[in-house]
Amino acid sequence: MIAGVAPYEGFLALPTNAICGYVPQVVLETDALSGGERFNAALSTALSRNPNMLLLDEPTNHLDARNRKSLLRMLQNYAGTLIVVSHDLEVLRTCFQTFWAIDQGSIEIFSGVYDEYARQSYAKKIALERELLLLAQERHDLHEKRMREQERTAKSRAKGKSNVLNKKWMKSIGDLKGMKAEKAQGKKLSSIDHKKGDLLGRLSELRLPESIKPKFVIASRESREQVVLQIAHGAVGYDFHEPVLRDINLSVLGNQKVAITGNNGSGKTTLVKAVLGFDEVYRTGEWFVSKNEEIGYLDQHYESIDPEQSVFNVIASVALHWNTVEIRSYLNDFLFRKNEEVFMLVKDLSGGEKARLSLAKVGAKPPKLLILDEVTNNLDLVTREHVIQVLQAYPGALLLISHDEDFLLRVGVDFVYSLSI
Repeated sequence: MIAGVAPYEGFLALPTNAICGYVPQVVLETDALSGGERFNAALSTALSRNPNMLLLDEPTNHLDARNRKSLLRMLQNYAGTLIVVSHDLEVLRTCFQTFWAIDQGSIEIFSGVYDEYARQSYAKKIALERELLLLAQERHDLHEKRMREQERTAKSRAKGKSNVLNKKWMKSIGDLKGMKAEKAQGKKLSSIDHKKGDLLGRLSELRLPESIKPKFVIASRESREQVVLQIAHGAVGYDFHEPVLRDINLSVLGNQKVAITGNNGSGKTTLVKAVLGFDEVYRTGEWFVSKNEEIGYLDQHYESIDPEQSVFNVIASVALHWNTVEIRSYLNDFLFRKNEEVFMLVKDLSGGEKARLSLAKVGAKPPKLLILDEVTNNLDLVTREHVIQVLQAYPGALLLISHDEDFLLRVGVDFVYSLSI
């Protein structure tokens, strides 16, 4: 909208001397240019206008470590107005002091460092949850008191009826006391329920992510110290006379998390294709690779799930011996809870939902080796956190292709192999 390329309603004012440079989110296509090359070309075009306002949409997607560092330096030194859409924590932490947090049709503006924004949001959530807990206890205590009062009133009424029958006193005084106490307690309960509703509303507005605590189903009890991938003196490529990578020496055990890093064009994808046994990639040297059915693969487009299947059927197709209750319980762990979520078609899911479902499918029948290729590209911060939670708990071996240093640190990789051209 600000860049002038989308329709909008309302009033938008820019200075008369504003010159906007705009780089939209780069989408990979099937030509020779990589995502990083596409972004650099688009950024050069935008900067050629000498803009005093630069608008970037997810600029670090598809960038390798070298291009990321170059972009960060540019962002830190840019003299004009800079507006960036990003989920990249390194960008958020190092380049900005003002944040527009957009959620549920409104914008919250925060000035300060990103980690302080995250800390304050978390602190608000904890404070509200503590208030709700105290309120629940107060309601419970009041309910217990009300029950005791009703029990005493009932006994008093029974005794009063007996005395009235014996013409010892009139019943009205005892009844009025009981009615007065019950009315006061009813008002207090109503006040507590109203306050609870207000607190729940404020809590929902924070929209802090729920945690995923997956329960992985292990089909095999084999030793986690077993080798699942080993390459010695290896080489891979498409042309036998010009290998993309040579001198590959790599070993992954069943309990290890291994990262593969390197600049664009260094051969990361070619190495993954060789491990997966793609026909167009040759490999030489000594290779031990687990069977195809013991290897899982996830990329940033989540092509492992059928777009025409429902969420429920995606899990049912791998968990063949689970009943409906077991599948629903398992999907609940991955935050698919309502009927409309469970029976929605994959093609209608958001990117974050597809990521969660892909991980749920893997978790229902965990392979010995799970390969993940740049899975944090295009993910929002909530889904990124969900992916980290699942991978931290993953019981098998992980081979992670990623340029995201914070992501690799959080997952807890054991070794990093850096590829160089």
